[in-house]
Amino acid sequence: MSPGGEPGRDDSGLPPVDIEIPDDARELDRDVQAYYRELRAQRRQQRGLRVRGSLAKDGIVLPLLACCLILALITGTLLTIFTATSDQTAPPGLPGSSKPTARPLSPSRAVSGGSNSAAPASSAPPTAATAPAPQPGTVPGLLPRTTIAVSGLALPVSDFRQSALLLIPSRCNCGTTVAWLIHVVAGAHAVPYLVYNGSTQAEVDQLYASLSIANRAQVRLAAESGNASLLRESIPATLPEDGLAAIFIGKTTNVLYAADLHAGQNPETLIKALTH
Repeated sequence: MSPGGEPGRDDSGLPPVDIEIPDDARELDRDVQAYYRELRAQRRQQRGLRVRGSLAKDGIVLPLLACCLILALITGTLLTIFTATSDQTAPPGLPGSSKPTARPLSPSRAVSGGSNSAAPASSAPPTAATAPAPQPGTVPGLLPRTTIAVSGLALPVSDFRQSALLLIPSRCNCGTTVAWLIHVVAGAHAVPYLVYNGSTQAEVDQLYASLSIANRAQVRLAAESGNASLLRESIPATLPEDGLAAIFIGKTTNVLYAADLHAGQNPETLIKALTH
Protein backbone atom coordinates (compact mmCIF):
# COMPACT_ATOMS: atom_id res chain seq x y z
CA MET A 1 0.00 0.00 0.00
CA SER A 2 1.12 3.52 -0.59
CA PRO A 3 1.47 5.63 2.52
CA GLY A 4 -1.02 8.12 1.27
CA GLY A 5 -3.48 5.73 -0.20
CA GLU A 6 -6.65 4.48 1.10
CA PRO A 7 -6.88 1.18 2.96
CA GLY A 8 -7.21 -1.80 0.60
CA ARG A 9 -5.84 0.09 -2.36
CA ASP A 10 -2.44 -0.66 -3.91
CA ASP A 11 -0.98 1.98 -6.09
CA SER A 12 1.92 -0.18 -7.33
CA GLY A 13 -0.22 -2.09 -9.81
CA LEU A 14 0.53 -5.58 -8.33
CA PRO A 15 -2.33 -7.98 -7.77
CA PRO A 16 -3.62 -8.19 -4.24
CA VAL A 17 -2.03 -10.90 -2.04
CA ASP A 18 -3.58 -12.28 1.10
CA ILE A 19 -0.71 -12.49 3.58
CA GLU A 20 -1.18 -13.33 7.17
CA ILE A 21 1.65 -12.66 9.56
CA PRO A 22 1.31 -14.80 12.65
CA ASP A 23 2.03 -13.38 16.01
CA ASP A 24 4.11 -16.48 17.04
CA ALA A 25 6.99 -17.62 14.75
CA ARG A 26 6.56 -21.25 15.87
CA GLU A 27 3.46 -21.41 13.74
CA LEU A 28 5.74 -21.30 10.69
CA ASP A 29 7.47 -24.67 11.56
CA ARG A 30 5.22 -26.68 9.25
CA ASP A 31 5.96 -24.37 6.36
CA VAL A 32 9.70 -24.62 7.03
CA GLN A 33 9.55 -28.43 7.12
CA ALA A 34 7.58 -28.48 3.87
CA TYR A 35 10.20 -26.24 2.31
CA TYR A 36 13.04 -28.58 3.35
CA ARG A 37 11.12 -31.57 2.02
CA GLU A 38 10.83 -29.88 -1.34
CA LEU A 39 14.56 -29.20 -1.35
CA ARG A 40 15.37 -32.85 -0.57
CA ALA A 41 12.99 -34.05 -3.28
CA GLN A 42 14.70 -31.77 -5.78
CA ARG A 43 18.12 -33.10 -4.83
CA ARG A 44 16.92 -36.73 -5.23
CA GLN A 45 15.53 -35.89 -8.64
CA GLN A 46 18.81 -34.34 -9.68
CA ARG A 47 20.82 -37.40 -8.52
CA GLY A 48 18.44 -39.73 -10.38
CA LEU A 49 18.80 -37.66 -13.54
CA ARG A 50 22.60 -37.86 -13.29
CA VAL A 51 22.53 -41.69 -12.88
CA ARG A 52 20.05 -42.21 -15.68
CA GLY A 53 22.02 -39.90 -17.87
CA SER A 54 25.26 -41.84 -17.33
CA LEU A 55 23.47 -45.11 -18.13
CA ALA A 56 21.81 -43.67 -21.17
CA LYS A 57 25.13 -42.54 -22.57
CA ASP A 58 27.95 -44.84 -23.78
CA GLY A 59 29.29 -45.49 -20.29
CA ILE A 60 28.31 -48.86 -18.77
CA VAL A 61 25.51 -50.30 -20.86
CA LEU A 62 27.44 -51.05 -24.04
CA PRO A 63 30.42 -52.80 -22.35
CA LEU A 64 28.00 -54.81 -20.22
CA LEU A 65 26.03 -55.94 -23.26
CA ALA A 66 29.25 -56.83 -25.08
CA CYS A 67 30.45 -58.99 -22.15
CA CYS A 68 27.13 -60.82 -22.00
CA LEU A 69 27.28 -61.50 -25.74
CA ILE A 70 30.85 -62.85 -25.53
CA LEU A 71 29.98 -65.14 -22.61
CA ALA A 72 26.97 -66.48 -24.50
CA LEU A 73 29.13 -67.25 -27.56
CA ILE A 74 31.81 -69.00 -25.50
CA THR A 75 29.24 -71.09 -23.62
CA GLY A 76 27.56 -72.20 -26.83
CA THR A 77 30.89 -73.15 -28.43
CA LEU A 78 32.00 -75.22 -25.44
CA LEU A 79 28.67 -77.03 -25.27
CA THR A 80 28.92 -77.90 -28.96
CA ILE A 81 32.50 -79.21 -28.61
CA PHE A 82 31.75 -81.33 -25.52
CA THR A 83 28.63 -82.81 -27.09
CA ALA A 84 30.49 -83.81 -30.25
CA THR A 85 33.40 -85.31 -28.26
CA SER A 86 31.13 -87.40 -26.03
CA ASP A 87 29.33 -88.79 -29.07
CA GLN A 88 32.59 -89.82 -30.74
CA THR A 89 34.17 -91.43 -27.67
CA ALA A 90 31.17 -93.56 -26.67
CA PRO A 91 32.18 -97.21 -26.08
CA PRO A 92 31.26 -99.76 -28.75
CA GLY A 93 27.82 -101.28 -28.44
CA LEU A 94 26.21 -98.22 -26.78
CA PRO A 95 23.59 -96.05 -28.49
CA GLY A 96 25.97 -93.07 -28.60
CA SER A 97 28.61 -94.98 -30.58
CA SER A 98 29.19 -93.71 -34.09
CA LYS A 99 30.54 -97.06 -35.35
CA PRO A 100 28.74 -100.39 -35.06
CA THR A 101 30.49 -103.15 -33.17
CA ALA A 102 31.82 -106.04 -35.19
CA ARG A 103 30.65 -109.50 -34.24
CA PRO A 104 33.13 -112.34 -34.67
CA LEU A 105 32.15 -115.06 -37.08
CA SER A 106 31.50 -118.49 -35.67
CA PRO A 107 33.87 -121.26 -36.87
CA SER A 108 31.11 -122.91 -38.91
CA ARG A 109 30.32 -119.68 -40.77
CA ALA A 110 33.99 -118.90 -41.30
CA VAL A 111 34.72 -122.30 -42.85
CA SER A 112 31.52 -123.02 -44.79
CA GLY A 113 30.11 -120.99 -47.62
CA GLY A 114 32.77 -121.28 -50.33
CA SER A 115 35.23 -118.62 -51.33
CA ASN A 116 32.80 -115.76 -50.71
CA SER A 117 32.12 -116.68 -47.07
CA ALA A 118 35.67 -117.68 -46.12
CA ALA A 119 37.21 -115.39 -43.53
CA PRO A 120 40.61 -113.85 -44.37
CA ALA A 121 43.54 -115.45 -42.60
CA SER A 122 45.30 -113.36 -39.97
CA SER A 123 48.75 -112.16 -40.94
CA ALA A 124 50.03 -112.13 -37.34
CA PRO A 125 51.84 -115.34 -36.33
CA PRO A 126 50.37 -117.26 -33.38
CA THR A 127 52.15 -116.53 -30.10
CA ALA A 128 53.16 -119.37 -27.83
CA ALA A 129 51.38 -119.49 -24.48
CA THR A 130 53.64 -118.67 -21.57
CA ALA A 131 53.96 -121.47 -19.06
CA PRO A 132 52.68 -120.56 -15.58
CA ALA A 133 55.18 -120.34 -12.75
CA PRO A 134 55.44 -123.68 -10.90
CA GLN A 135 54.03 -123.93 -7.42
CA PRO A 136 55.87 -125.56 -4.53
CA GLY A 137 54.79 -128.98 -3.37
CA THR A 138 52.27 -128.46 -0.56
CA VAL A 139 50.29 -130.77 1.67
CA PRO A 140 47.82 -129.70 4.40
CA GLY A 141 48.27 -131.19 7.83
CA LEU A 142 48.13 -130.69 11.58
CA LEU A 143 50.32 -128.73 13.93
CA PRO A 144 53.24 -130.81 15.23
CA ARG A 145 53.31 -131.49 18.94
CA THR A 146 56.70 -130.08 19.77
CA THR A 147 58.31 -126.94 21.10
CA ILE A 148 60.88 -124.52 19.75
CA ALA A 149 62.92 -121.92 21.60
CA VAL A 150 62.47 -118.28 20.54
CA SER A 151 64.75 -115.78 22.31
CA GLY A 152 65.54 -118.46 24.90
CA LEU A 153 61.85 -119.13 25.68
CA ALA A 154 60.40 -122.54 24.82
CA LEU A 155 57.08 -122.17 23.03
CA PRO A 156 54.74 -124.90 21.78
CA VAL A 157 54.23 -124.85 18.03
CA SER A 158 50.48 -125.14 18.60
CA ASP A 159 50.47 -121.57 19.95
CA PHE A 160 51.87 -120.04 16.73
CA ARG A 161 49.55 -118.13 14.39
CA GLN A 162 50.32 -116.47 11.04
CA SER A 163 53.84 -117.78 11.06
CA ALA A 164 56.15 -119.57 8.66
CA LEU A 165 58.69 -122.00 10.13
CA LEU A 166 61.52 -122.30 7.60
CA LEU A 167 63.38 -125.58 8.20
CA ILE A 168 66.97 -125.00 7.09
CA PRO A 169 68.79 -128.26 6.19
CA SER A 170 72.52 -128.94 6.20
CA ARG A 171 74.49 -127.67 3.20
CA CYS A 172 71.45 -125.68 2.16
CA ASN A 173 72.95 -123.09 -0.24
CA CYS A 174 69.48 -121.57 -0.32
CA GLY A 175 70.12 -117.93 0.59
CA THR A 176 68.21 -116.59 -2.43
CA THR A 177 65.20 -118.82 -1.76
CA VAL A 178 65.18 -117.93 1.95
CA ALA A 179 65.27 -114.19 1.15
CA TRP A 180 62.38 -114.68 -1.29
CA LEU A 181 60.35 -116.60 1.31
CA ILE A 182 60.95 -113.90 3.92
CA HIS A 183 59.65 -111.30 1.49
CA VAL A 184 56.55 -113.41 0.69
CA VAL A 185 55.74 -114.16 4.34
CA ALA A 186 56.27 -110.56 5.51
CA GLY A 187 54.11 -109.34 2.62
CA ALA A 188 51.27 -111.53 3.97
CA HIS A 189 51.61 -109.82 7.38
CA ALA A 190 53.05 -112.99 8.93
CA VAL A 191 56.28 -113.69 10.86
CA PRO A 192 59.02 -115.85 9.29
CA TYR A 193 61.21 -118.01 11.57
CA LEU A 194 64.55 -119.60 10.67
CA VAL A 195 64.47 -122.91 12.54
CA TYR A 196 67.74 -124.71 13.30
CA ASN A 197 69.01 -127.48 15.55
CA GLY A 198 72.40 -128.39 16.93
CA SER A 199 73.68 -129.69 13.58
CA THR A 200 72.54 -126.71 11.51
CA GLN A 201 73.07 -123.81 13.91
CA ALA A 202 76.36 -122.64 12.37
CA GLU A 203 74.90 -122.69 8.87
CA VAL A 204 71.77 -120.80 9.93
CA ASP A 205 73.90 -118.19 11.68
CA GLN A 206 75.91 -117.71 8.49
CA LEU A 207 72.72 -117.57 6.43
CA TYR A 208 71.20 -114.98 8.77
CA ALA A 209 74.34 -112.82 8.52
CA SER A 210 74.16 -112.91 4.72
CA LEU A 211 70.61 -111.53 4.63
CA SER A 212 69.90 -107.89 3.94
CA ILE A 213 69.19 -105.50 6.77
CA ALA A 214 65.48 -105.37 5.83
CA ASN A 215 65.16 -109.18 5.86
CA ARG A 216 67.04 -109.50 9.15
CA ALA A 217 64.61 -107.02 10.71
CA GLN A 218 61.63 -109.16 9.69
CA VAL A 219 62.92 -112.68 10.39
CA ARG A 220 63.32 -114.34 13.80
CA LEU A 221 65.49 -117.27 14.87
CA ALA A 222 64.04 -120.39 16.50
CA ALA A 223 65.94 -123.41 17.87
CA GLU A 224 64.99 -127.04 18.26
CA SER A 225 66.48 -128.99 21.14
CA GLY A 226 69.15 -131.54 20.27
CA ASN A 227 70.52 -132.44 16.86
CA ALA A 228 67.35 -134.03 15.48
CA SER A 229 64.57 -132.04 13.83
CA LEU A 230 61.16 -133.12 15.06
CA LEU A 231 59.52 -130.56 12.78
CA ARG A 232 61.11 -132.13 9.70
CA GLU A 233 60.01 -135.57 10.83
CA SER A 234 56.40 -134.32 10.91
CA ILE A 235 56.46 -133.46 7.19
CA PRO A 236 54.13 -135.82 5.24
CA ALA A 237 55.79 -138.62 3.30
CA THR A 238 54.42 -137.32 0.01
CA LEU A 239 56.86 -134.38 0.14
CA PRO A 240 60.62 -134.60 -0.43
CA GLU A 241 62.53 -135.28 2.77
CA ASP A 242 65.69 -133.32 1.94
CA GLY A 243 66.09 -129.71 0.91
CA LEU A 244 64.45 -126.53 2.18
CA ALA A 245 61.01 -127.09 3.70
CA ALA A 246 58.55 -124.87 5.57
CA ILE A 247 55.46 -125.08 7.76
CA PHE A 248 52.92 -122.31 7.10
CA ILE A 249 50.45 -121.59 9.94
CA GLY A 250 47.42 -119.40 9.27
CA LYS A 251 45.14 -117.35 11.49
CA THR A 252 43.50 -120.51 12.84
CA THR A 253 44.85 -124.06 13.11
CA ASN A 254 45.19 -124.37 9.34
CA VAL A 255 48.64 -125.80 8.55
CA LEU A 256 50.32 -126.23 5.19
CA TYR A 257 53.56 -128.19 4.73
CA ALA A 258 55.65 -127.07 1.77
CA ALA A 259 58.78 -128.51 0.18
CA ASP A 260 60.72 -128.24 -3.07
CA LEU A 261 60.82 -124.47 -2.56
CA HIS A 262 62.65 -122.23 -5.03
CA ALA A 263 62.76 -118.48 -5.58
CA GLY A 264 60.36 -117.20 -8.20
CA GLN A 265 57.66 -119.82 -7.71
CA ASN A 266 53.99 -118.87 -7.56
CA PRO A 267 53.42 -117.91 -3.90
CA GLU A 268 49.62 -117.77 -4.11
CA THR A 269 49.12 -121.04 -2.19
CA LEU A 270 51.56 -120.00 0.53
CA ILE A 271 49.99 -116.57 1.00
CA LYS A 272 46.51 -118.09 1.16
CA ALA A 273 47.64 -120.49 3.88
CA LEU A 274 49.01 -117.62 5.96
CA THR A 275 45.91 -115.43 5.66
CA HIS A 276 43.23 -118.05 6.42
